[in-house]
Amino acid sequence: MLTTDQIRSRTKTVTRRDGWGDLLPGTLLRAVVKCQGLRRGEKMRPLAIIRVVSVRREPLSALLDNPPYGLREVALEGFANHDLFGWPTQWVDMFCWHHPGCTPETEVTRIEFRYIPGGRLC
Repeated sequence: MLTTDQIRSRTKTVTRRDGWGDLLPGTLLRAVVKCQGLRRGEKMRPLAIIRVVSVRREPLSALLDNPPYGLREVALEGFANHDLFGWPTQWVDMFCWHHPGCTPETEVTRIEFRYIPGGRLC
C-alpha cells in the first residue's frame, strides 16, 4: 500500500517484509493495492504479477552500515530520487514506524522480484 506508485511505474524491484521467510525464488505473486483490512464490499485491486528472484534475511541496519548498499537498496525499493524516503535512514525510520516493535536491528526478509509482462495469476 505504501509503494503503490512505485509498483505502477515499475521502479520497485525489491521489497522487505517482516516474515515471509519461507518464500521461495520462482514463486509468482500478485501485487495488490491493499489486501489486509479490507472493509465489507471492498475488493483487492491488482497492480502486477511478479516472480520472486531471490529471498534472504538481513537486518535493516545493513542499509545504514554500508551507505552505498543502502542507497542502492532504497533505489530498488522505488525511492531513487532521494525525496521523502530516498535516504537509507529515512527509509528505515519509515519501515520501523509502519511495523510496531521494529528497530534497525530487526531482521527482515529482502525479496527481489521481476515483473511478468501481461502476467495473469488465476
